[in-house]
Amino acid sequence: MDADTRLQLRLPDGRLILMPVQRLRPILSTLIELYDPEGPLGGQQGSKGRLRLSRVHAAQLAELEAADPALRWRGGESVREWGRRLRDFQGLEPIAPPAGLTVELRPYQRQGLDWLQFLRAYGLGGVLADDMGLGKTVQTLAHLLIEKESERADRPSLVVAPTSLLFNWRREAERFVPALRVLSLHGAARHARFASIPEHDLVLTTYPLLPRDLEALAACEFHLLILDEAQNIKNPRSKAAQAARALNARHRLCLTGTPMENHLGELWSLLDFLMPELLGDERRFRRLFRVPIERYGDEVRQDELRRRVAPFLLRRTKEAVASELPPKSEIIREVPLADDQRDLYETLRLALHEKVREEVARKGLARSGIIILDALLKLRQVCCDPRLVSLESARRVKGSAKLDLLMTLLPDLLAEGRRVLLFSQFTSMLALIEEKLMNNGLRQDEDFVKLTGRTRNRDRPVDRFQAGEVPLFLISLKAGGTGLNLTAADTVIHYDPWWNPAAERQATDRAHRIGQDKPVFVYKLLTEGTVEQRVADLQARKQALADAMLAGGGAASGVLSPADLDLLFAPLSED
Repeated sequence: MDADTRLQLRLPDGRLILMPVQRLRPILSTLIELYDPEGPLGGQQGSKGRLRLSRVHAAQLAELEAADPALRWRGGESVREWGRRLRDFQGLEPIAPPAGLTVELRPYQRQGLDWLQFLRAYGLGGVLADDMGLGKTVQTLAHLLIEKESERADRPSLVVAPTSLLFNWRREAERFVPALRVLSLHGAARHARFASIPEHDLVLTTYPLLPRDLEALAACEFHLLILDEAQNIKNPRSKAAQAARALNARHRLCLTGTPMENHLGELWSLLDFLMPELLGDERRFRRLFRVPIERYGDEVRQDELRRRVAPFLLRRTKEAVASELPPKSEIIREVPLADDQRDLYETLRLALHEKVREEVARKGLARSGIIILDALLKLRQVCCDPRLVSLESARRVKGSAKLDLLMTLLPDLLAEGRRVLLFSQFTSMLALIEEKLMNNGLRQDEDFVKLTGRTRNRDRPVDRFQAGEVPLFLISLKAGGTGLNLTAADTVIHYDPWWNPAAERQATDRAHRIGQDKPVFVYKLLTEGTVEQRVADLQARKQALADAMLAGGGAASGVLSPADLDLLFAPLSED
């Protein structure tokens, strides 16, 4: 029906008036949806045509008021006032960061904290959808600490995260909110820790373990239930999604840089987990929104959906907050070794450490540098991927925790439009990454390019990346660590740690250099409790060690002390 069409309406006294369709459409659309018998409010109509509304639907009444200020309303003043406040949620009350927070929040992060507190005050759920690297974790931890310091959190909160990010949550909680008592439910020993859940402020688990541990977790009552990388429940029929919906919590929160990747149903799944009454069931959402928007391009429905979810979704892109970001942000991501990978590491470590001790006893530390470096190289290769190690037993190991972590990070970064440089010292590791990318549907020369010492035409992949034709550039240390100008990149990933920090800085400076007009995010991937992490710790105290690692055996042994050697070959932590 044309917007200029006028309808005849009969008044109670019998008179007829002409009413423009354009004025009636938003009113009828909202009322039809609210009274829809298949909707979430179906069957909740009281006597005399009255309707009981949930709080999230009060915003729809506020939308009607805003659409036509001339309308006269009778009754429902409190729910309409609540709806107006919800619709105008941008006017947030500034909240002071918690006293125990050990890091200063950037302005946009403080606004995020204000928004999280707004949701809590109104008893609402929400999706914090900031770009990767903007600090969703630290904003959430600050929110949790406020709840503890205000004594509202009289029970633990639960974070569900991908396995590869569990250690990152634990480490950031230790650094930024040390007052929170954190319990990690991971590994075979986790069952013995279930009884101590009520004694902690923050409990960490993973999506694969959630369905297996559901009986124990569903018996607990949580203050906040937080899903990190919440796109993991985009399929509402998955075991993880069903288990998450079965948990008991006062408040629910989703964290994801990609709330919708392929279709609107993924966004519905997140919001259905948070507040099932907001968008109705899946069939109704498809009828009212997905089909009109995706199939017919209905802009009215699209705008209505956008306004409906706006109060419950906060997204800031790196471009939007660029003025608040430093020129270069370094982010360390640590991940524990996979089970069989861990066994291989420990087996090799014991054998290699014994071999090194025998060599040092026979020749002395100063003359044992070559065998020390060879032993450390093998342990580093296990950390990157067991297939790098030239042993038959290593080829049988299936787990590669760091490669899994990379494959968790990369899709989100690319979905956000990031331009990524991925560095590794091992060309064989780049080949394994390339194979994994292609198995995931990415195409060489179309979705990514590679530069190693064997690349004949170096200019071609560089030019294609700089021209914006491909978003991902795989580069080996020797081939591309120096001399390249890659200012099209805004993200650098160091797959394996470079024990010479100067060389690492040179690689990072392929992107972070004169001519770069965007903030650069630098990700360093480390395996927890291994030689990688210990060398990184030693770098801070002993710069000469890092410089010597790439300078040859004699130089390395000249700066290594027996205590350093014991540290590098120390066993993995049992935690």
